[in-house]
Order: sequence, then C-alpha cells, then structure tokens
Amino acid sequence: MVEIGCVELLNHIPTGRVFHKYVNPERPCHPEAFRVHGLSDAFLAGHPCFAALADEICDFFGDARLIAHNASFDIAFMNAEFRRTGHPVIVMDRVLDSLALARRKHPGASNSLDALCQRYGIDNSRRTKHGALLDAELLAEVYVELIGGKQADLGLAMGAGPRILVPGAAFGGHGERAPRPTRPALDEATLAAHIAFVNSLGGTPIWREYVADAELEANAA
Repeated sequence: MVEIGCVELLNHIPTGRVFHKYVNPERPCHPEAFRVHGLSDAFLAGHPCFAALADEICDFFGDARLIAHNASFDIAFMNAEFRRTGHPVIVMDRVLDSLALARRKHPGASNSLDALCQRYGIDNSRRTKHGALLDAELLAEVYVELIGGKQADLGLAMGAGPRILVPGAAFGGHGERAPRPTRPALDEATLAAHIAFVNSLGGTPIWREYVADAELEANAA
C-alpha cells in the first residue's frame, strides 16, 4: 500500500471531511505499479509507514460504513496491513462494493470507475494516474448516481442519515451544472446562524458556495 484516500458522506452528500496519506511501503515499488500510480520510491521514502498511520486511519473510519470499487481487492490489502499492526480487521459486512452494485445495475456493460464516470457525465479528466483521493472523490459521485441520484435527506427525519466513508483513490462535477433551487427569504439572524454553521463544518462543504452568495446578497441589502 502506497496511498490511502477517503471522503466522508452524510446523507449521501460530501461533508468536506477527507483523509489522505501517502504510505511508505518499506520496499521498492514494482515498475508496473509505478506506471499506474506514478509514486516513486524516493518520494514514498519521505512518508510514514502504515504502522505509524494505523491508529489515525482507524479513528477516521470509526464505525462508518465503507464503500469501495472492487472492495475485496482493496480491503484485502488494508486488512493485511491491520493484521501486521495488530489492529482489528475490516469485516466485509460493513463494506459495500460499488463494482458489484454497478454490475447489477448495468449487466454486460463496462463498469470500471472511468466507464461509470463517462456513463453518468462525471468529469474524470484529472484522472491521468491512479490516485487514491481523486478515485475516492469520483467514486462518491458515482455511488450517488448508482443509488438513484442526489436525493438527500433534508433533516425532516428524527435522526441524521448514515455516515459513509468512500475509501479509494476536489470533487469533479458534472459537465453541466444542475439548476439551483430558489433560496427562501431569510431574516438576518437566521442567515447569520446558517453562515456560522457552515463555517463550523471545516473543509470545503458544497454549501459554502451558497453561503457566499447569501453573504453577498446580505451585504448588498
């Protein structure tokens, strides 16, 4: 393992919280592997080994459900490392394989990550190499399309939706933006509370662009 990247989804929407680390494999990379990921031995030598990252990885995973493309391949490598460090392995009951999901939805078709991005109009032009974080970000978009599109829980239920992590390889959007919903009129106190909440999320949640518009409108009023 030379790289790990994960993005977090809540109610199928990225929260902006990600985990990304390069990993020193403590052995030379095979030339074929280098052609896939482009990470040289000299570059990886300057990064921590898996044992030094294992606690941090486990803390980020928590008890969230994991989504991976061809999950048995990725999880086998991850569990081999966890066994070496004495950490609990990932049980497959908590893992959803998006490749198996895609094969059920599109039988007989190519269901590689690149093929699914093309099918769903997801911009993967930056994917010139196999990079863990970029792959995870693309897969998060693909997964939402596989389950039927971006219908989110608007918080009307009693509890929040499941926390999901997409490990694998910011977000490349669709080629054409969907129309924006009309923003309801809000008083200044409600708008200020909303802006404060979005700013507290950390990272770059997608709501920040709406907050930026709201702040401009508030300042112009």
